[in-house]
Amino acid sequence: MLSILLTYALVGAVAGVLAGLLGIGGGLVIVPMLVVCFSLQGVADTVIMHLALGTSMASIIFTAVSSFMAHHRRGAVHWDVVRRIVVGIFVGTFLGTCIAARLTTDFLKFFFVIFLYYVATQMLTNRKPKASRQLPGMAGMFGVGNVIGAVSSLVGIGGGTLSVPFMIWCNIPVHHAIGTSAAIGFPIAIAGTIGYLLNGLGAVDLPQLSLGYVYFPALLGIVCVSVLTAPLGVRLAHSLPVDRLKRVFAILLYIVATRMLWSAL
Repeated sequence: MLSILLTYALVGAVAGVLAGLLGIGGGLVIVPMLVVCFSLQGVADTVIMHLALGTSMASIIFTAVSSFMAHHRRGAVHWDVVRRIVVGIFVGTFLGTCIAARLTTDFLKFFFVIFLYYVATQMLTNRKPKASRQLPGMAGMFGVGNVIGAVSSLVGIGGGTLSVPFMIWCNIPVHHAIGTSAAIGFPIAIAGTIGYLLNGLGAVDLPQLSLGYVYFPALLGIVCVSVLTAPLGVRLAHSLPVDRLKRVFAILLYIVATRMLWSAL
């Protein structure tokens, strides 16, 4: 058990540094690393992806709190936006987990691979949407929240890759969009964790110390270490050429996505 905890502590260390250094969502790093670890651990292939997504969502609960509180202290969270989108986020994320629970591991891998290619291309080109409109009304925000929540639950992330560009497009300044996205990540993580936990109850082939699709040794190792290494990544961001590092990381994401695609095929 000690060796298992140390393995997942290493996952948390890497995820924390990269999150602080590059400003990427933890799930983007944690999910593929968990897939590899679960494979080496001998977890059944039928539940590997579900377990990785559910455990990633649970870990985001802890990182999201520290993140949005830091942004809140700097006045960078638009709580009115959070209130308007949170119902759609909850509904979309929970429904997304219900859909994911009924999909095969290979399908979820394909979906995650496509998302990795999208994020890598976005990082490589550094394209940002032009601010061209205002936030939609309540019905529109509910629909947007549904989409962001559903996609986030299917790839095990806090939603920043989708919510930040949406808010920039709606004339919210980039730093405020990032801060508000961090706050939106918390209800995504809560709803996603509940969904994967409930939908995984009674699933066969789960490893011991799992509750639904949440594997607690991995969760403990990731959370305990990532919260310590994220500040290190932030400090490195002020002394290293982050734009160049993002391009290197984008290439790494292409490699990871291609490897996952090959394994699925």
